[in-house]
Amino acid sequence: MDNDNPGIVKRFWQFLKRPSAKYSLLTLTAGGFVAGIIFWGGFNTGLEMTNSLEFCTTCHEMRDTVYKEYKETIHYSNRTGVRAICSDCHVPKDWTHKMIRKAKASFEVWGKLTGSIDTPEKFEAKRMELATHEWARMKESNSRECRNCHNFDAMSPELQKQTPYKKHMKAKEEGKTCIDCHKGIAHQLPKEYEEPEE
Repeated sequence: MDNDNPGIVKRFWQFLKRPSAKYSLLTLTAGGFVAGIIFWGGFNTGLEMTNSLEFCTTCHEMRDTVYKEYKETIHYSNRTGVRAICSDCHVPKDWTHKMIRKAKASFEVWGKLTGSIDTPEKFEAKRMELATHEWARMKESNSRECRNCHNFDAMSPELQKQTPYKKHMKAKEEGKTCIDCHKGIAHQLPKEYEEPEE
């Protein structure tokens, strides 16, 4: 039995390498091209579906905790009607960083599967750990997702109130990033969090 397995693999490999007697190279190439487009379209559609607010709030762990908090913030409702959804803050826009983030996020499903955050009490117990991971990710990326909408160079001294404008310009000079000052902007701060002294 063991002797047959290498033969099967070898015959299958030879079959794959053998030219097609039925179809031309042009037909095979065109078929592969169309199949590639269909695969890519399906993959990309599925990927974008996982970036929707509806998808993010399908599990009660998110819907009953951070989503409720987010709905009370300026990112959800404001005078201009511009809304930042979960993926705007938590998923990079560029392909490489997006794929890395999606791969890491797939491991975060573990919390759902094991039930480690399936009640508000369990979620609160892990809030500091979860927030710390997210703050570290944002700090490491220089608050890349925040900068999709907010940019120091685009801040107007005429339109922005002077106190925040001065703080933003000071942060820019000191090389600070958004998350250094704006923890808890869209979600409640963990009870254990202590504001750093200036």
